[in-house]
Amino acid sequence: MSVVIREANKDDSGLILRFVKELAKYQKSENEVLATESSIENSIFAKDSSTKAVICEKKGEPIGFAVYFFNYSTWLGRHGLYLEDVYVTRSERGTGAGKCILKYLAKIALDNRCGRLEWSVLEWNETAIEFYKSLGAKPKSEWIGYQLTGSELLSLAES
Repeated sequence: MSVVIREANKDDSGLILRFVKELAKYQKSENEVLATESSIENSIFAKDSSTKAVICEKKGEPIGFAVYFFNYSTWLGRHGLYLEDVYVTRSERGTGAGKCILKYLAKIALDNRCGRLEWSVLEWNETAIEFYKSLGAKPKSEWIGYQLTGSELLSLAES
């Protein structure tokens, strides 16, 4: 398989948005995407952004992407790499492209002395779960993710 992983640049903002929308559709949440090409360009590719993206190409055609950032573990006393999204087009799933993306990110994590590479997966996405297990990834136990968005976030900030 001739796959190339490259760092994304601001000219990829529209492509990233396309992949985000495809991922959201796959996850049955396409109506939740608020991102625009402009918001992606102004966030991921801002001068002071801590977020990065990579594009996966096969024969010069984009077939996937990943967005990641560095977080921090007080337990490890080291940074970690958090994979926000990874996506491979339906026609290229099962060809090794996803593994290539994760291998590329694992190398970035090691090059930056990160203590871990982590991500979340929807509990119903058995295909992804089995893929991650095949790489040696293990699910977290005892932890439940939480988030504040919209009016709840605003309410807490203003309380």
